[in-house]
Amino acid sequence: MPIYEFATEEIRPLIKTTFSQMQMQERRDLQRLLRANISVVAPDTLVIAEEFGDWDESRRRIDLLGIDRDANLVVIELKRTEDGGHMELQAIRYAAMVSTMTFDQAADVFDHYQAQIGNSDTDARAELLDFLGWEEPDEDAFAQDVRIVLASAEFALELTTSVLWLIERGIDIRCVRLQPYKYDSRVFVDVQQIIPLPEMAEYQVRVTKKKRKEREARSDTRDWTSYDIILGERKISGLRKRHAIYQTFRYLVEQGVAPKKVAEHLGRSIDRALVSVNGEVSANEFYLLAQEKRQKMGRSFDRTRFFCGDEELLHFENCTYAFINQWGGSNWLQAMKNLRDAFPDQRIQFAPSE
Repeated sequence: MPIYEFATEEIRPLIKTTFSQMQMQERRDLQRLLRANISVVAPDTLVIAEEFGDWDESRRRIDLLGIDRDANLVVIELKRTEDGGHMELQAIRYAAMVSTMTFDQAADVFDHYQAQIGNSDTDARAELLDFLGWEEPDEDAFAQDVRIVLASAEFALELTTSVLWLIERGIDIRCVRLQPYKYDSRVFVDVQQIIPLPEMAEYQVRVTKKKRKEREARSDTRDWTSYDIILGERKISGLRKRHAIYQTFRYLVEQGVAPKKVAEHLGRSIDRALVSVNGEVSANEFYLLAQEKRQKMGRSFDRTRFFCGDEELLHFENCTYAFINQWGGSNWLQAMKNLRDAFPDQRIQFAPSE
């Protein structure tokens, strides 16, 4: 369908053209413009690499690699051709290649990209955490899926057929059409997501999430071991890791040890393990004060990542503290050992539940 300009005296159609006719190149023009305005084709996405090809025995490169707010990697492929070529096949290969990327690897890639575009002073790791709304990296939640965005002037029937087939099998892949028009010396682009249709997108997200959960249920290898802990004369059984370390931390504070003193032995920075505000406040008051405090520091506060309910907050010397709830793997084990060894007089013990 043509696009019209409603001028003062008449309605004038814009002239449909092609990127090649406008002498626009994929890498020099399309890619350069979209990397700084990626929301045009992939909303809520942060570009972390351009021309990414950090893998062995392959010269192939991803046009743009991003990450979305749900910590999924996003492979973005661009074509200025009239049929999209074989971009869906390329993108699938790329998605498979990056699917094992860890948070630390992504942070390194993002740091390299920042230097590449002249932002070498940027703290890439902190910016990535802030974009995700995380205080600490969560490898269990990072890159659980890889999304694919194909952006082209047009898509051949065989390409769209392949994409629809992949969508039916739970792959999050979409086609965004970039149709250029010209008016005098200016270029206008009609951007439309054509697969899946916008009105079907929400349904597709639900289907994809359901299929992902089914895959996770079949292949989940995370350690869900419960633990029993002994804190002085008290024993608590059947705790998940995050609750075991929280109870241990709470016990030490109740014994008169300052929260920041305890946090020194957790193996992570104090300001990431604890959030504090002045006064003894309720959960609602704490959230508002903590949010304001973090904003002044240029950071966000996600209360879902802390023990900050009314019964979970810790009070010490007219301050209120919330303890981070993001624990797992070797970080948890080392932190528990550190607390046990740093406070031997408190008689801390822990072992897997039988």
